[in-house]
Amino acid sequence: MSELLSCVGLTKNYGNTPALIDVNLTIERGKIIGLLGPNGSGKTTLIKLINGLLTPTEGTITIEGNKPGVETKKVVAYLPDNVFLNGWMRVEQIITYFADFYADFRVEVAYEMLTKLGISPRAQLRTLSKGNKEKVCLILVMSRNAHLYVLDEPIAGVDPAARDYVISTIMNNYNPDASVIISTHLIADIEPILDEVIFIKNGNIVLKQSVEDIKAEHGKGVDELFREVFKW
Repeated sequence: MSELLSCVGLTKNYGNTPALIDVNLTIERGKIIGLLGPNGSGKTTLIKLINGLLTPTEGTITIEGNKPGVETKKVVAYLPDNVFLNGWMRVEQIITYFADFYADFRVEVAYEMLTKLGISPRAQLRTLSKGNKEKVCLILVMSRNAHLYVLDEPIAGVDPAARDYVISTIMNNYNPDASVIISTHLIADIEPILDEVIFIKNGNIVLKQSVEDIKAEHGKGVDELFREVFKW
């Protein structure tokens, strides 16, 4: 497996408040990774650093050897935890926009997923339910043939019945040579698809381990171990 993402001594402070502290982390290709931790643990800060929305206070972060910027945006597909699209646009217009903006965007994949969800390409985004808006955002991200997918709470806004569809959308549409980072509080829902987990607490990486090794070493699943590590 070749290295995809590397953090060396990565630190981010907000004023005098540390959000990430001396993080050393390597992510390889071909993995689905859970980024797990309580609110305020540093997950969102790490995600924003990966996507070039923040700059480190100290240390470095690289994706395929490049610092976050123009080159990494070509290979990183990011799903934020809020709907980021203009409500006046029709779904088909948004697809055209993404296809023009990203060379790796697969238009046929986007339309195929829309059909499966029963979402009309001609629908204005503002007319869709909150759950369907979030599914459109997910479709746009997963229609890219990216090298790294970063998904911030991709199943938090959908009802339990739709979570299986969202998870299968992630599983069936990402580039198998890529890696997927999923940040979520709904650990039990995504645990079956995870290869590895990263536990982050108070800005520190406290665990990075494969799901298989967790079960062998601790005799329990990810959700159970998480509750044990982060119990109050």
